[in-house]
Amino acid sequence: MKFLVEFFPVVLFFIAYFFYQHIPAMWIELISAAGLPSFNPAEPSDAIYFATFIAIIASGLVAALHLVQQRELSKGKTITFIMFLIFGGATLFFRDPTFIKWKPTIINLVFAAVFTASFFIGKKTIIERMMGASVEAPRHIWNRLNLAWIIFFISLAALNLYVASAYSESAWVNFKTFGVLGLTLGFLILQMVLISRFVVIKSGD
Repeated sequence: MKFLVEFFPVVLFFIAYFFYQHIPAMWIELISAAGLPSFNPAEPSDAIYFATFIAIIASGLVAALHLVQQRELSKGKTITFIMFLIFGGATLFFRDPTFIKWKPTIINLVFAAVFTASFFIGKKTIIERMMGASVEAPRHIWNRLNLAWIIFFISLAALNLYVASAYSESAWVNFKTFGVLGLTLGFLILQMVLISRFVVIKSGD
């Protein structure tokens, strides 16, 4: 469930983009009239900007919900929300979708850097800190898992740039929504299959 919540802003981005011209013009005009970013319901190219605006709002709601539930904001959600604000805000301010297209690449490189730094800072890698409370595994397994995530993040960063530059805007939106989700789910499943014989699930006692 938590995994799906992380993709909530991305899913809303997809819906807002592809159904932009089906949204009642009055709703879009109300947003523009409220002093928020201006969108033209009759202009299809404004879909990417409207979707970006919706994704920023959704990302903020996810961060706020987590803050209320956990009484703290995780570093991952903080980074994600800040990236949405920076790159989404730049997209709306300059009216240039290049910024929002670069956002997934930058955020994946940031996560890759954080996971890499955990090899040298502290006694545990990021992945062990995340999963160590419920799973026992030898140190070399944790190190391999952490390295696998680094490679995965870098691969996603490169793949996003390739799709954004080589394909149409709508193809990139599809990749951002379904491609990244599918690749992440596949990676998680493969990861659990590969390490299942090495780990021992801790009891709840």
